[in-house]
Amino acid sequence: MRDALELAAAAAESGEVPVGALVVCEGRIVARAANAVTTGSAIAHAELAAIGAACTALGTPRLENCTLYVTLEPCAMCAGAIVLARLQRVVIGAWDEKAGMAGSVEDLLRHPRLNHSPEVLAGVLADESTALLRAFFRDRR
Repeated sequence: MRDALELAAAAAESGEVPVGALVVCEGRIVARAANAVTTGSAIAHAELAAIGAACTALGTPRLENCTLYVTLEPCAMCAGAIVLARLQRVVIGAWDEKAGMAGSVEDLLRHPRLNHSPEVLAGVLADESTALLRAFFRDRR
């Protein structure tokens, strides 16, 4: 999660909402990404970029033995990608009370009607993740 926080801090320095994500498979980081919505597109979320890069690096659309670390609770779009990629585990930093889909607004990641539900561990380095987000938005107001 500390590596994901470093990615988030770098995103903030470039004017992006500070969200960092990485995918770990069998003990090694196979993909890293930060938000690029401002410089990329509306779908350039850190989670999507990390998942895409991990699929490319591993040569498979399924990340069944992988863990996604992300500094902010995934939105609906990212939660959908997590389920479709069949990530084994998702480790989350800060909660997102406005758009979070791992329990804050809804729980898409563990929805009983979906064909896959990753293990979810939330609140890892939550204080650091939250502080980074608060500072970013405070500086823009």
